[in-house]
Amino acid sequence: MGKARLEAFSDGVIAIIITIMVLELKVPHGSELSDLSSLAPVFASYVLSFVYIGIYWSNHHHLLHVTHKVDGGILWANLHLLFWLSLVPFTTAWMGENHFTKWPSAVYGVNLIMAAIGYTILVRSILHVHGSDSLVARAIGDDRKGSISLALYAVGIGGAFVHQGIAFAMYIAVALIWLVPDRRISRVIEHHTPPAKVD
Repeated sequence: MGKARLEAFSDGVIAIIITIMVLELKVPHGSELSDLSSLAPVFASYVLSFVYIGIYWSNHHHLLHVTHKVDGGILWANLHLLFWLSLVPFTTAWMGENHFTKWPSAVYGVNLIMAAIGYTILVRSILHVHGSDSLVARAIGDDRKGSISLALYAVGIGGAFVHQGIAFAMYIAVALIWLVPDRRISRVIEHHTPPAKVD
């Protein structure tokens, strides 16, 4: 089974998720610059979630680049990931509109950790189909960043009940970890791409 439909469907869902999030940015009642200050928490949560969705889109693209075939398990694993990502606009809006109070911040963290688990399941499903000695297996490696991310999410969820700043700091920390370019997949691709023929 080819991967083209899976990739196209995923790109479409992610584009819709971003569109829904930006629609949650309501126009303030007033024409002064100071009227925008009330939107600061909503905008901050939007920016954080936009970065997260961008990270997932980028990593998903690179993952599928080294994926050569898909089966039913991969399709369902991908839908599982998209389910949790589709909830991001809701948890983002709830957290932003309630100024990062404990329960909205904790639920946002649960959403993030479940999306991360969903991505891990997708990776494991792809590895199951391709094998431990495949190109995708060499590209993924030991996934240390993924394990660190899950630990930071857990700290953030628990920290939300102590102080909302702890939760927000942990969620930002994970985003920063993944914003640093991950060269694992691109190095493997470059190493296994044959040189272009010179006429």
